[in-house]
Amino acid sequence: MADDISPATLAPERSFNNMHSRNASTSSVRNPLAGRSRAASEATLAPPGTSAGASTRSGVSGTTSTYTLEGHLHDDALQADPGCEKDFAVINNKFAFSPGQLNKMLNPKSLAAFIALGGLPGLETGLRTDVDVGLSLEETELPGSVSFEEVTKQYRKLRGADTSGLPRPVETRHVDVTDAGASGATSGSHAGEAFYDRKRVFSSNVLPAKKAKSFFKLMWEAYYKESVLILLTVAAVISLALGLYETFGVDHGPGAPPSVDWIEGCAICVSIVVVVMVGAVNDWQKERAFVKLNAKKEAREVKVIRSGKSFTVSVYDVLVGDVLHMEPGDLIPADGIFISGHNVKCDESSATGESDQMKKTNAEQVLRLLERGHSDSKDLDPFIISGSKVLEGVGTYLVTSVGVNSSYGKILMAMRQDMEATPLQIKLDKLAKAIAKLASAASFLLLLVLLFRLVATFPGSPLSPAEKASKFMDILIVSVTIIVVAVPEGLPLAITLSLAFATTQMVKMNNLVRILKSCETMGNATTVCSDKTGTLTQNKMTVVTGTFGEDSFDDKNPGAANNRSHQWAQRMTSEQKRLLIESIAINSTAFEGDGGEFGFVGSKTETALLGFAKNVLGMSSLSQERTSAQMVQMLPFDSSRKCMGAVQKLPNGTYRLLIKGASEILLSYSTSLALPTGIVLMDGPQTTRIANIIENYAKQSLRTIAIIYKDYQQWPPRGAEHPDDPSIAADLGALLHDMTYVGVVGIQDPLRPGVPEAVARCKHAGVVVRMVTGDNVLTAKAIATDCGIYTDGIVMEGPEFRKLSDDDMDAILPQLQVLARSSPEDKRVLVTRLRKLGGIVAVTGDGTNDGPALKAADIGFSMGIAGTEVAKEASAIILMDDNFASILTALMWGRAVNDAVQKFLQFQITVNITAMLVAFITAVQDPEMRSVLTAVQLLWINLFMDSLAALSLSTDAPTEEILDRPPTPRKASIISLTMWKMIIGQAIFQVTVTFILHFAGPKFLPYEEPEMRTIIFNMFVWLQIFNQYNNRRLDNKLNIFANIHKNYYFIGLNVLMVAAQVVIVYFGKTAFGIVPLNGEQWAISVVVALFCMPWGCCVRFFPDRWFEVGAKFFGKPFVLVYRPLARFTDRMGSKMSRKKETESEATSSDSGSSVGRGKSPIQTIRVSGDAEKGVL
Repeated sequence: MADDISPATLAPERSFNNMHSRNASTSSVRNPLAGRSRAASEATLAPPGTSAGASTRSGVSGTTSTYTLEGHLHDDALQADPGCEKDFAVINNKFAFSPGQLNKMLNPKSLAAFIALGGLPGLETGLRTDVDVGLSLEETELPGSVSFEEVTKQYRKLRGADTSGLPRPVETRHVDVTDAGASGATSGSHAGEAFYDRKRVFSSNVLPAKKAKSFFKLMWEAYYKESVLILLTVAAVISLALGLYETFGVDHGPGAPPSVDWIEGCAICVSIVVVVMVGAVNDWQKERAFVKLNAKKEAREVKVIRSGKSFTVSVYDVLVGDVLHMEPGDLIPADGIFISGHNVKCDESSATGESDQMKKTNAEQVLRLLERGHSDSKDLDPFIISGSKVLEGVGTYLVTSVGVNSSYGKILMAMRQDMEATPLQIKLDKLAKAIAKLASAASFLLLLVLLFRLVATFPGSPLSPAEKASKFMDILIVSVTIIVVAVPEGLPLAITLSLAFATTQMVKMNNLVRILKSCETMGNATTVCSDKTGTLTQNKMTVVTGTFGEDSFDDKNPGAANNRSHQWAQRMTSEQKRLLIESIAINSTAFEGDGGEFGFVGSKTETALLGFAKNVLGMSSLSQERTSAQMVQMLPFDSSRKCMGAVQKLPNGTYRLLIKGASEILLSYSTSLALPTGIVLMDGPQTTRIANIIENYAKQSLRTIAIIYKDYQQWPPRGAEHPDDPSIAADLGALLHDMTYVGVVGIQDPLRPGVPEAVARCKHAGVVVRMVTGDNVLTAKAIATDCGIYTDGIVMEGPEFRKLSDDDMDAILPQLQVLARSSPEDKRVLVTRLRKLGGIVAVTGDGTNDGPALKAADIGFSMGIAGTEVAKEASAIILMDDNFASILTALMWGRAVNDAVQKFLQFQITVNITAMLVAFITAVQDPEMRSVLTAVQLLWINLFMDSLAALSLSTDAPTEEILDRPPTPRKASIISLTMWKMIIGQAIFQVTVTFILHFAGPKFLPYEEPEMRTIIFNMFVWLQIFNQYNNRRLDNKLNIFANIHKNYYFIGLNVLMVAAQVVIVYFGKTAFGIVPLNGEQWAISVVVALFCMPWGCCVRFFPDRWFEVGAKFFGKPFVLVYRPLARFTDRMGSKMSRKKETESEATSSDSGSSVGRGKSPIQTIRVSGDAEKGVL
């Protein structure tokens, strides 16, 4: 674009010439460059050789500008990040900028992007607004368009680019197309819609509603994510079909009992429905509890300038180009650039993790400072971040990003992702596949054996074809029964019930579990990456130490338990207290108000001191203190002397100057020291002592504030009068000498109670705790030391961390203890890398900046009280009391859930192996191919008894001992060596006693066959009841009754199981094919079964090492056969599902949202290797 093209052709409604020189009386809209001096800001952007108008206003040489701004000018400042290209391409854009270009100023803050967009004048023109009068209330569909090249002309000239065209990357060149009919007056189809083009290009300040999952959707998810349930469904369908055929398709003859084979399939279906319903109801309730906890407040109002008038609008109506007012206590609703104001300071801890208040400098002043070579980043921050809070000062800012395009909105949208499979789910899926293959193989083998036996009887058989078909169906039913027996029907129920029980108990302990399965994940967590501000600390600057005269207090260090602030206050005289209260309350700019710290609104230092005066010194009311004091003059904060002052008139007619500020500076102004006995001269040793105290506080990363004063007979003192007003002093410079030193306090964001103890207990449990914060490295290291997190590990800053290669990062991560100055993207990368290294990562956080890391982690914890909406949305568990120590509750219950699942697996697999072997061998041996345990009896054992056992074994509450062991690695088998030893040992015992009774029993017991079969069935059930007790422990310790008296659920369920079995034996004759037993037969059943408990002790005494050697020797032939078959079936299955996976991945890539600065989305951690390798 040529420079001499008339700007009027680009912006018909407003002349660019008028922006340089216009008659105020003839314009109804104020000039964006009028009302304030733009000289300095334009000087920074326009070196010599620019247009005449620009050079006339430039008061600084262009050479200096080029040199000092060079470091902030980059050709790629507006380069699109990968994944965000669509934000840079806008069809028919009526504005100079796309949402993507505006976003480049933030996340992280970028002065280079700010300058590349033309500074405040460029933003103002490019967004077609006015920083003085705001948007026009009459704006609808905009005519014409404004080009990027025109509004950033000064920037291009500074870079030395030819004004006829600006070579830019394709990614940053949005489409400047104007429809043929849109260049004239606003007569389009949207002429009646207010701010139509502005909303179309930049969107509204509203996030698209997240569609809540219906109850049926939750049911479907609870079903299809569980491989065991799908396996059960297949078994149920086959079993039900065969059962119905046996019932209705076969003539059983007159007097035969009714067929009940169909009950088996129905019962399995019922168990599936129960599991799905329990899981769905739990998820539904937890989601409702979360919504209730995080209920949206009514839409708040914000003050906006439009058409030159200030009025309030809903926060949802804020638009890009709006000019918003800022006042203390305001929550920033959208991103923007600071226009003008006084002493604006923001708390960005929830948005960036920065615990210090951030001083804002208006956009023009920033460019002016840059042009002068100023390099202190604290003075170069014009960026207003959505989600932050205004602490003090007033001002206005220009909105540049709203809704989904704002930094707050982007993080909220990035949270909307589905949770990945938990480590337990992955392991159980492997187990389900292994069981399915083994059961199918056993079933097929049994079918072949029995089929060959049947076919061998056909020659010369008197059976009719229909009777032969019926025999075949009987064989098929027995074979399918093997599959049903092998599948652990109670496993999904055991997991769901143990999770439901654990989460119910955890709510009572201040852990709201939003995502049910996250609970068991926490049990195996290997590392906790904790945010500092608001998580480990209270996010409430507080006076924690102090020295006044020769007395002191310490609320910070554990060793000072006998010298706390309240004890110190009791030792003070009333005169000392009064002096301190007045020094703090009168000499302060903070005020009382709701929502602030300690009930005060102001800077964090001010509220900390006022909180100290209120809680320790007993100050009644700030307003009363100020009303009762006779104020004479306030001396504002002097940045060169780092202090502020106030003057009060005392009752005796004298005047007292109260000063507070930087301790080391004020100490140099002091010549005397206030003691309880009176004022004494400060000698060399006293000065050295106080200087050492101040240095000691600084080493602990405390912010030190000193309090000094001086009495005067008159005010102002002679020689210090203000030339324009003799009744007040000119400034602090002439007054700061011969002061009386009162004392010094150390201010810090203190640790939450119990944090050091919780960190120590986490370490004892084998869980590494790391601090990840946006705060500076000195503060982070000091707090980490106090917590016990930092010992002798690595402390690193975010900018250094993000430059590491993957190999370097992997080498450093095991020793990394503190990551300071980290961005949300740094936190997410850290979590993802730790997971890739095999760790199970928990993340704690309370701020918006913690969102991506919370979502990327295996398990995310947020704070229920101080946590932002983003953090809660991203987390799986909400700590209702905001206490880091509550993580231990989740850790203990998580391990309890994992233990419950393993206890049940140990129990269930023992039953399944035993029942499968008994059914297989006795069916093959029996002439009529009948199993000693009928299908209905096996169903009773597998479904009802095992379901009750699942519930009873899942109700053991965790004890402190559960933290005495390290976490289970992600790739470790779900069934440990010790568990296999108990499974095999108990299976050997149960199979042995069953076969003895079945094969040898008739030789030494005088009972008929029906009675013998009933005794075997009854004994088999009692074996499982007693084996529950063996399975209450997963280790080799012998006390299987530990804490059993505290578990009323276990006792009650055992009573129910015994009662149910008694009822079945006496009243289940027809359905179960049994007969009632007498006392002697009951004794045989129960006593034989009871021997499984002492046998369990023998198994525990057997060394694990010996068992491992034996298992490898005897199991090797089995593994050699099984592994190739498993791989073959896996390949066949993967070929069938490959197409489906490709389609789902394509869908997810289209709809998935990325995190942070358009980087790669959160990656799924996949476990490599054979699917069943960890099981076998």
